[in-house]
Amino acid sequence: MKSKYLILFLLILWSCDDKQGSQNSNTTTVKDTLTTKAKSKPKKKAKKASEFPILTDDNAMEFFLEYSKEHKEDKVKLTTDFGDIVIKLYDKTKFHRANFIYLTKRKYFDNTQFYRVVKNFIIQGGSSDGLDLYKKRRKIGKYLLPPDTKRGYTHQRGSISMPSSEIENAYKLASPFQFFIVVNREKAKHLDGDYTVFGEVIKGMDVVDKINAVKTDDGDWPVDNVYIRKVEIIE
Repeated sequence: MKSKYLILFLLILWSCDDKQGSQNSNTTTVKDTLTTKAKSKPKKKAKKASEFPILTDDNAMEFFLEYSKEHKEDKVKLTTDFGDIVIKLYDKTKFHRANFIYLTKRKYFDNTQFYRVVKNFIIQGGSSDGLDLYKKRRKIGKYLLPPDTKRGYTHQRGSISMPSSEIENAYKLASPFQFFIVVNREKAKHLDGDYTVFGEVIKGMDVVDKINAVKTDDGDWPVDNVYIRKVEIIE
């Protein structure tokens, strides 16, 4: 009889322990669920606007307005077959300055030529007869710059200015890929008011004079090509 009560007592005790263990197990599970942090999905990075968009007549001016604010450089050095020419660009003609700095950073002018030399007048650069030049232009875009001639600058000896596009245009819209340097003020007076002076030679006018003295053909192209090997920004 005693053994019967003993077995019954043990069964009740085992049942209580099992129930308690089940409750403890449930508590642990709930606790784990509450404290587990959901894995956060990584945020997608916003796409950065292209540093080198294809420029057109529709977006070029807005682009260079912003570019002029962020890129304040104003001195460049042209390494030519005849020596170095250092040019100071004017901040007042901000679109033309920004354009020249931008093209310099894109290495557009590297290995172009002074392709037009008019004795005792100007030397004109920024073009060549190579196919690489046209590949560069396609990557940069096709656009023109309006003249900016009311800043008080005139075509003095050493002035750097921008020629009009080769297309017929009444507003003298400038070809952004080309530039010319004045050799003689007296012969360049008639350019004032039509073409934008956006800088000046501060070192190397002797190099400009040497280039201006080279032999040319009937189209003012030097008989022996005169290369601009490199254009770089300097302090």
